[in-house]
Amino acid sequence: MVTCELRSLRGPRRRILTGVVMLLTAGATVAFASPAAADASDGSTHTIFATREGLVGRTTANGHVITENDHFVALPSTSALSADGTGAYSVRVCAPSTGRCEYAPVWDVGPWNIGDDYWSTTRHFATDLPVGTPQASAAFRLGYAGGLDGFGRQVLNPAGIDLADGTFLQGLRLTSNAWIKVTYLWQGNAPKGTIDSPVQPLTVRSGPGTGYRAVGLAANTAQVPLTCHLRGTTVTGTRGTTNLWYRIGPRNWVSDAYVITGTGEPVAPRC
Repeated sequence: MVTCELRSLRGPRRRILTGVVMLLTAGATVAFASPAAADASDGSTHTIFATREGLVGRTTANGHVITENDHFVALPSTSALSADGTGAYSVRVCAPSTGRCEYAPVWDVGPWNIGDDYWSTTRHFATDLPVGTPQASAAFRLGYAGGLDGFGRQVLNPAGIDLADGTFLQGLRLTSNAWIKVTYLWQGNAPKGTIDSPVQPLTVRSGPGTGYRAVGLAANTAQVPLTCHLRGTTVTGTRGTTNLWYRIGPRNWVSDAYVITGTGEPVAPRC
């Protein structure tokens, strides 16, 4: 683990942060980068500093026991936590430095805070900060709240998301903590499908076929937006055999053979 988060915040011992409002230092002039515009079909996207979680063998806030090269993320609010083995709250994380993305469920709470829903237009913590700015990031970069998190700890990095080892190393192929693009997929209005690839994460490709370049991964149980469809390579997977492919993000495609939609027919318009 690279961040300085207290592990007592995870699992049954974590405390719920309530009623905490921190104000900017009097007289300070602070300029924040404008948050990314929301894509109605996917959800809002923001540039967030990501750290590697690690902690193999430990238990996450939803009761999941972390395995080697696991695939999930942690966000610093209990309001966006999926139950173990589900992906009602899932994100797309993309690394500009590698050109890769991963779709992963939110299975843990952190880093730094546990009530900072910074992606929400009605955020409940550090409400004077712009949407898309984690409290810890403002504390570290700008001295917000005296440089402290919601528990009074000195913030040592600007992290607003933790990535499990598999997401960090295999999905994004990062070698160090980095600024990445995070899309909060439950906010979007596109039809959703659930990735059914329990043996290993599903390969995300740049087009509707196995001949297209691999550009990332989609973790098992992640809920992904199905923005449109095309017919491509015929694939046999956990959901049967089909030539139906869905675009789940910019230049990101997966085969319907590994997506639970409730039907074998397209649930999104033709691209």
